[in-house]
Amino acid sequence: MKQVYTFLLLLLSTNLLIAQCENGRYLNMIFPEFTEIENIPYGNNIDYEGNDTELLLDVYQPVGDSETSRPLIIFAHGGSFVGGSKDELDVAPLCEDFSRMGYVTASINYRLGIPPIFPIVETSATEAVARGYHDMKAAIRFFRKDVAENGNQWNIDPDKIIIAGSSAGGFITTHIAFMDELEELPPLLDQSLPGLGGGLEGTSGNEGYSSEVIGIVNIAGALLDVDWMTAEDEPILSFHGTGDNTVPFGEAMLQLFGLVNVTVVAGSSAIHEQADAIGLTNCFEIYDQQGHVPHVSSDFYYDITRSIMSNFTGHLVCPNTVELDCEYREITIDVLEVENEQALLLYPNPSDGVVTIQHPFKGRVRMNLFSQDGKLILDEELSSNIITRDLTTLPSGLYLLRLVNDAGEHVEEKLLVE
Repeated sequence: MKQVYTFLLLLLSTNLLIAQCENGRYLNMIFPEFTEIENIPYGNNIDYEGNDTELLLDVYQPVGDSETSRPLIIFAHGGSFVGGSKDELDVAPLCEDFSRMGYVTASINYRLGIPPIFPIVETSATEAVARGYHDMKAAIRFFRKDVAENGNQWNIDPDKIIIAGSSAGGFITTHIAFMDELEELPPLLDQSLPGLGGGLEGTSGNEGYSSEVIGIVNIAGALLDVDWMTAEDEPILSFHGTGDNTVPFGEAMLQLFGLVNVTVVAGSSAIHEQADAIGLTNCFEIYDQQGHVPHVSSDFYYDITRSIMSNFTGHLVCPNTVELDCEYREITIDVLEVENEQALLLYPNPSDGVVTIQHPFKGRVRMNLFSQDGKLILDEELSSNIITRDLTTLPSGLYLLRLVNDAGEHVEEKLLVE
């Protein structure tokens, strides 16, 4: 009987997976809108100047989605490890569009800074990559910790996490995929320095959870050593322009701001030559005569990037129904009929009392907070779609938050105050 029960569970989970992969989900934009929650703390660590730094990310979700186990893509922005942010044009539009395809997406800030000590710039740059590497791993663990400890408030599938990075963010993703043995850590990396310890996992937060991913996307990044790559590593998709003067297209010297030699790195072309040689699943889109990260300034290249990336990630999350396709495919906008187009988002939940509330209504909205026994605790009119309220004076317990607009439509969500 136990074997029959196990078989039925497996059959049910397989059917649910296949259903998720139908109707163009993960390949086309099937949701009309997305919602974004900004500046969610996911960890902290010491920056290159010795300052304790809070690490923040933004989460994007499709509005009206009823799925409760969705793949997650985490993006890392570019900026040569000295600039950039999670809301830049190299990552934010992709977060928006992939959330409309049915993914949960996130964009992270990571520790920036390369000390301007030019005689040892290779060491400084190595340390900068390590900080971003550790911070991305903490972000991956953050979501798995949320599944285990907070009831999976983002409704992700912890077994289907993909990371994507642009330029410096591409360095982060390639190193997470392929620098995965302790002996591969560069000798230049002094792990005794504040903010650089912790081996492969680092100390940026959420220890005890896995930082494994099922695939990576590299947009104009590079890798220090292709000999780290094996056929068992994560599948990789890369985009790179042959005229890139910021990050080498092939194996060549990396220069900081085009002025100071850093070290020889393997650009996307060299990475994919190695991937082909060892039999690692990969796709590589070459942007002929294009410069650095062309999708930022060109709708044409943005469309290609989004299309091929959706082919690649769609295959990773739906391997039984979506074949690997490394070629361009026109993205369609096929909005599905959804049961609930309203979404009320609370963060964090459980909460220590300070909670951010995001709702979908326009115009006047009345907010009511009820205790578990039905007593009205709070009644106020909201003037914004995103607000933060300090409820630390409330006793710990479970509450019901309800919002009603002038048309009588309402959304509600349970809030646990610890």
